[in-house]
Amino acid sequence: MEPDLSGPDQRGPFAPPSYTDADWLAPGPPDDRGTGSGPRWRRALVALVALVTAAALVVHLLPTPLGTAPDRTFAASSGTVTVLAGTPSSIDPAHHGDLGSARYVSQLFETLTAVDPSLQIRPALASSWQVSDNATKVTFTLRDGLEFSDGSPLTASDVVHSWRRLFVPGDPSMLASLMAGVKGARELLSGQSTDTSTLGVSAPDPKTVVVEMVQGGGNLPAIVSSAPFAVVPPSTGDGEFQPAPGTMVGSGAYTLASVSSDAWTLKANPHYWAGRPPVDTVQMLLTLHGESAVDAFAADTVDITPVSFTDATWLAYDRQLGPSLREDPDLSVSYYGFETRRGPFADTRLRQAFAMAVDWRRLALLDDPIASKPATGMVPAGMPGAPRDDFLPPFDVARAKQLLADAGYPNGQGLPSITFIGGGGGSHDGQIVAMLKANLGVSVQYQSMGFNPYQSRLSSDPPDIWSQSWVADYPEPNDFLGVLLGTGSTANEGGWSNPEFDAAVAKASSAGDPATALQAYTQAMQIVQQQVPVVPVSYGRSWSLVRDGILGAAQNGTGILRLAGLARSGQ
Repeated sequence: MEPDLSGPDQRGPFAPPSYTDADWLAPGPPDDRGTGSGPRWRRALVALVALVTAAALVVHLLPTPLGTAPDRTFAASSGTVTVLAGTPSSIDPAHHGDLGSARYVSQLFETLTAVDPSLQIRPALASSWQVSDNATKVTFTLRDGLEFSDGSPLTASDVVHSWRRLFVPGDPSMLASLMAGVKGARELLSGQSTDTSTLGVSAPDPKTVVVEMVQGGGNLPAIVSSAPFAVVPPSTGDGEFQPAPGTMVGSGAYTLASVSSDAWTLKANPHYWAGRPPVDTVQMLLTLHGESAVDAFAADTVDITPVSFTDATWLAYDRQLGPSLREDPDLSVSYYGFETRRGPFADTRLRQAFAMAVDWRRLALLDDPIASKPATGMVPAGMPGAPRDDFLPPFDVARAKQLLADAGYPNGQGLPSITFIGGGGGSHDGQIVAMLKANLGVSVQYQSMGFNPYQSRLSSDPPDIWSQSWVADYPEPNDFLGVLLGTGSTANEGGWSNPEFDAAVAKASSAGDPATALQAYTQAMQIVQQQVPVVPVSYGRSWSLVRDGILGAAQNGTGILRLAGLARSGQ
């Protein structure tokens, strides 16, 4: 039975696709190339980007001949695929928050639905779903005979248990706000309730999961395709679990066989709902020990690896490696934000003044076009159902000066000290500071922090101005609007709240037709443009090398390669 998906975009979560399981699970051709662009960090992917970038710097500063590499125990073989994946911070679906970890979570634990490379929502643990009662009820039907990796039965009660873990009082998942439309979710997130059984998710029988919504649930099947909603076994408690190689029980295509300082070894799960994956062993490399990703690929040390944009610029013309280069779809945005709950930027006029004093479009155009694309709004280009207008604040220095005076700070006089902290030294940070000084006469105190302390600072004590990047959890505009800017959202770093914005996003999410959803999302993005809680700057682009003969390596824009679909030609 095909899922009942009704509503907006014909490629989005509302449209009823036509397919069979075999269609979307079958590996694609070896040269199946993605289109679009790829992720920076959701919620922040820094470790892998840093690893690849550092390797690129090494190869440019200290060139080594292609084909040379240190000895490794992880060389590719016919039954193994080796992927440069970086180090996860957590493999617990309810406790991870970065894309690098999600890449592991998605292999070890399975979700009810999945997103294919064409951004269609496909059945995974669920065989079908139905949206009913004016989109306030979503019913998922699980497949027959589902099992965890140890052969024990996987039932609807396990789904309920897994989703409740996202809302543990005092320690909610940073991505729990993805379920903000579910009955009881907002009360749990705000602390009004500490009883996770009040979450509107139930299991009336072993094969049925019923979700009650307080606002339209047409996009819920897309939302629950993301890693936080993967299903864990009933023995899993509320706290974050640690990997136990060889004994950890999962629901995904692979199990964790071993962990070393160099790699995590994943083995095919014979109890996987779609059957044992074609590739028996996947080596997830944590590090290349300073070697460049390009050299490692040329030496057959790695089969699939991201590469930096600096390498992509010449790889495209390389006779040997060029055919292995592909641009991966990338639904991501890099943006700057303001702390709106306290301090000077609680005043909308000051946010508008700072936003209009910076030529954001020019900054984006200064980037290498192979590295990123200029942003026109918070929702990345290529996202189904997204408005296509320009939603950036205008560059208007005269108006900015007037707004600064209107806010009580003529020529910046009397303005409190402004703190601007960036994570990892964004490429535009210095230019922004310089433009604010030149155009408004305002001096900004700038500081750069490492990834972990920066993320902790954003969560506990955000600076006046901050930067962040976000990659899609699921293919729908709300993941960049309601999730990042909705009132009370766990990912709303600046604490902005606007009832009209919330209402517009709710209307779009519950819309039954594409035109209504598009109109509502347009209104939401116009409010962001006017109120300026954040300013988007660029959309990401991602590149990778994929070994000839590896099938099914196409990505979908969320930055996660579905290893279950991989195969080697001839297998």
